[in-house]
Amino acid sequence: MTKIVGTLGPRSRSVEVLSGCLKAGMSVARFDFSWHDPEYHQETLENLKAAVKLTKKLCAVMLDTVGPELQVVNKSEKAISLEADATVILTPDEGQEASSNLLPINFDGLSKAVKKGDTIFIGQYLFTGSETTSVWLEVSEVQGNDVVCVIKNTATLTGALFTLHASQIRIELPTLSDKDKEVISSWGVKNKIDFLSLSYTRHAEDVRHAREFLSKQGDLYQTQIFAKIENIEGLNHFDEILQEADGIILSRGNLGIDLPPEKVFLFQKAALYKCNVAGKPAVVTRVVDSMTDNLRPTRAEATDVANAVLDGSDAILLGAETLRGLYPVETISTVGKICAEAEKVFNQDLYFKKTVKYVGEPMTHLESIASSAVRAAIKVKASVIICFTSSGRAARLIAKYRPTMPVLSVVIPRLKTNQLKWSFSGAFEARQSLIVRGLFPMLADPRHPAESTSATNESVLKVALDYGKASGVVKPHDRVVVCQKVGDASVVKIIELED
Repeated sequence: MTKIVGTLGPRSRSVEVLSGCLKAGMSVARFDFSWHDPEYHQETLENLKAAVKLTKKLCAVMLDTVGPELQVVNKSEKAISLEADATVILTPDEGQEASSNLLPINFDGLSKAVKKGDTIFIGQYLFTGSETTSVWLEVSEVQGNDVVCVIKNTATLTGALFTLHASQIRIELPTLSDKDKEVISSWGVKNKIDFLSLSYTRHAEDVRHAREFLSKQGDLYQTQIFAKIENIEGLNHFDEILQEADGIILSRGNLGIDLPPEKVFLFQKAALYKCNVAGKPAVVTRVVDSMTDNLRPTRAEATDVANAVLDGSDAILLGAETLRGLYPVETISTVGKICAEAEKVFNQDLYFKKTVKYVGEPMTHLESIASSAVRAAIKVKASVIICFTSSGRAARLIAKYRPTMPVLSVVIPRLKTNQLKWSFSGAFEARQSLIVRGLFPMLADPRHPAESTSATNESVLKVALDYGKASGVVKPHDRVVVCQKVGDASVVKIIELED
């Protein structure tokens, strides 16, 4: 029921591997624009579409912006060895050659932002912590635009892309860079992205700004914005960001640098709880780093995945593990298995009571229908909840109560016209539920009535039940809870299936 977001890259872009990923349980594909050009990603996306057709599994597309990310520029790509206790200079002059005592970076305001004694971390892009390719620096002095640092540990930097993270320091750069805007308006519009992952979200204003930008980009007014919380500043404004965003991604890798390690768990639990009661999807990153080059996760990681599920995470995001890892498909299936085990012991009863209590009384019309549907399903031990929806809101509200059975969200397309041509809406809504825990979308045929009036015509309900039978969630003699609108009344009904 917990969803898995996979980052697509060199190791996971062939049709064959992508089909494997989809079968193993990936439901959202993340395209990370921190590296490579749109053409490369376009090629990957075409392969993904082919894999979707092959496996007949829906997959949503997430575009991850670069944002104000500081990078070390190493044009020659040769290895740079750094010795502990030596000094190294960080310079904004990108024309210079990177060496063991000089590292050019892509930001000229660093000297103004840092002071003596600050900590700076440099690591391979999506570092997993197990490599010896990351280094901690301490600022010893600032000379004009250059920053002189003392190296804390011996390391060798290899590769072209290294990110630089200054601990607890405000970087004066826009959250949506011009490069990001260009990518969204060309690649994003062309491919009708479902989610925008907004890197380094620091204020609610960042989300509003991004939403305003998306609303002018063709179909992208329907795109959901996920705020990526990566530093202490985003954490301080968490509540206001949560109100504006459609969902949250907790980037534990970067937060782990900004926060002392002993604080990470606390913030994860608090943030996930807030997302849950707000009914917004929460995604946790960096869970099985060691699977980047091992076939099995460590015990700690296996426990961590399970705990993320028990804390209330909707989806698990895999970064380096699928991007450059050796075992992308195995990683997805391992994480999926751990999630499934954790869901079996999830205390739904307590969670339901807490959520209802938090919503308070009087409930809104939709909220009360959703919670009643879940309560009914639990009492009659239904095997699935079927929800007819066109905006997807009703189905998301049902999923918010975390029922123990899957929720089949049957998206009824709406016909729109601008007098020149017809267009159907509904595909966005269906794909966007692919990131919510326990929600499984299905596109209905608009020609079928929701209810069957006579025995001959196929109703949408029958199609949905057949789909449930085919995927193995519904068996003969099972009970099913159906949530739908009949006229202007919302109805929750319980049906028992024959053979």
